[in-house]
Amino acid sequence: MNITDVRVRKVNDEGKMKAVVSITFDDEFVVHDIKIIEGQNGLFIAMPSRKMGEGDFRDIAHPLVSETRNKIKEAIFAEYERVLAEKQAMEENSTEE
Repeated sequence: MNITDVRVRKVNDEGKMKAVVSITFDDEFVVHDIKIIEGQNGLFIAMPSRKMGEGDFRDIAHPLVSETRNKIKEAIFAEYERVLAEKQAMEENSTEE
């Protein structure tokens, strides 16, 4: 299974949730609403989830093996860093004018 597309949907400068991402596998299957969150030990991804009962959350979709989770995380963080760099370059260009 290959990751064929990663799209950063929303980027937040403030708060712990830094971005919302969609990822596509083999140009055939997409998972929306993966969140990039800033935690105490740095950034991590949170798979889409729904609230169950007393504040517990359960993942709707998630990788079954850590190798797949790492592959997803690396692809998401690479695209997130690219989007941040592009955003910063655009802001620098607009202040120079």
